[in-house]
Amino acid sequence: MSHLGIDIGTSSVKAVLLDENQTLVAEGSAALAVDRPRPLWSEQDPEAWWTATEAAVAAVRAAAPKAWGALASIGLSGQQHGATLLDAEGRVLRPCILWNDGRSGAECRELTERVPDFTKRASNIAMPGFTAPKLLWVAKHEPEIFAKTAMVLLPKDHVRYRLSGDTVSEMSDSAGTLWLDVAGRRWDATLLDACGLSERQMPRLVEGSEVSALLSETVAASWGLSGRRIPIAGGGGDNACSAVGIGATRGGDGFLSLGTSGVIFVATDHPVALPERTLHAFCHALPKRWHGMAVALSAASALSWIAGIVGASGDIGGLLARAEAFVADPVRRAHAPVFLPYLTGERTPHNDPHATAGFAGLTAEHGAEAMAYAVIEGVSFALADCLDVLVAGNAAPTSCMLVGGGSRSAFWAQLLADATGLTLDVPQGSELGAAFGAARLGMLAAGGTEDAVCTKPPIKRSFAPDAGQKDLLAERSARMRALYRA
Repeated sequence: MSHLGIDIGTSSVKAVLLDENQTLVAEGSAALAVDRPRPLWSEQDPEAWWTATEAAVAAVRAAAPKAWGALASIGLSGQQHGATLLDAEGRVLRPCILWNDGRSGAECRELTERVPDFTKRASNIAMPGFTAPKLLWVAKHEPEIFAKTAMVLLPKDHVRYRLSGDTVSEMSDSAGTLWLDVAGRRWDATLLDACGLSERQMPRLVEGSEVSALLSETVAASWGLSGRRIPIAGGGGDNACSAVGIGATRGGDGFLSLGTSGVIFVATDHPVALPERTLHAFCHALPKRWHGMAVALSAASALSWIAGIVGASGDIGGLLARAEAFVADPVRRAHAPVFLPYLTGERTPHNDPHATAGFAGLTAEHGAEAMAYAVIEGVSFALADCLDVLVAGNAAPTSCMLVGGGSRSAFWAQLLADATGLTLDVPQGSELGAAFGAARLGMLAAGGTEDAVCTKPPIKRSFAPDAGQKDLLAERSARMRALYRA
C-alpha cells in the first residue's frame, strides 16, 4: 500500500508518496504565485491550487506508477487562514485572501467591539491574518460577494472539495479562523454571528486523523484509479502537519520552521492561551491534543527577497556562504548592519500589519554579504521574540527540531540556536515537512496506529547555542527592537 500527502503551500504545492514503511517513493511539486494588487493585499486564485495539485500528483504518478496503483489514502495539509468563498453552486466568488494579507486591521477592532469576550471565546487575539476579519472586510467592501457566500473554505479544504465534492475541515486549520471554540473543538455560534455568518456556511468538522471524504469517481478515473474509493484524511494546517511529520505529538515536543514564514510550534496536552502576547492557541491535528504557536511573517522569504535585490536569486547558497565568511571576523560581525525583518508586517509579538522592514547602520564598506547576514540575523531575532511569548504562556518546548527549507543551511541553523538559546535538532527528511505529515494522517485514517505511524525521525545534526556569541547577539537584538519602537 502507498499513501499520498499533499501540501497546499503559499509558494508551491508539494506531493509525496510513501510506502507502508513511510519510505519516500516519489515526490512532485508545482510553483504558485502570490498576487499583491494593492498595498497590504495578498491573494491567490484557488484554481491555481487545483492546477498545481494536478501537476504535482502527475509527477508522482509518472515517477512511481506501480506504487501509485496501490494508493490506500490521501492526506491534506495547507497554508492556514485563507478565505475561499463559494456560492451555492460551489463556484469561487473571488480570489482567496491569504494568511499574510493585512487589509483588515479595522475589522479586527470591530470584531472585538462586537464580542466583548472575543479573545476568551476564540483563545486568540483578532489579527488581520486570520480568517474572520477578512469576511468582515468582504461584507463591508464587497457586499455583493458577501451576499452570495454560501460556504467559506480554507485552502486545503477547497482542494478537498475538488477531490471529493464534500465540504469538510478539521480542528487544527479551523482553529485559525477565529470561529472555533478551541477547547471544545466545535464552531462557536457567537463568533460566527459577529461576522454575519452561521454554521450552515461552515464545513463539517472532523479530526485530522479521521476519514473526511472519499476521492470522487471522476477524479479517481482521471488519476488512473478507476473503481477505487480512496479515503481522504481530515489532514491539518501546515504547521500541525509538519509536527505530525516529525513526531511532535506529545506535550513539550516542538519545532522551529524556516519556510516562507517562521514558526515556533509546541504540542500541548491541554489548551494554552496568551492572546494579549499574540500566542496562537490552536488544536493539534490529532484528537485531544492542542498546540501553542508563535509566527514571524517573514523568514526564508526575507532571504529570497534580499537575494533578488542583490542579484543572487540563482545562488542563495553562495550568498549565504559569503555572509558566513563576512562575519567570521568578530569585528565585522559587531559592526554589520541591523535589519528589521517586517517585510509583510508582523504577527508575533507585535500584531502590526503596518510594520515595515529596514536596515540601520549601513556604511560604504557593506556589500551584499553584509546585507544578507543582517537579514538572516534579523529573522533569527524575530524568532527569539516568538520564543519569549511561548515561554510567557508556559508553552516552552522541551525539545525542538528545525525544519523547512531554511534548515538546509548549517550557518543559519547555528545562528538560530545562538539567538534563541534553543538546541535545534535537524531531522532526516526535514525538507519534506507538511506533506509528509499529511501522508501520515492519511495512514492513520486508513487504519494505522499513532504509536506506529507518528514516530520521530533520526537526527541528522544538532546545533547547540554558542555561549561565546550571547553578549554580542543580545546587544544587536536590542538594537533591532529599538529600531522597531523608533
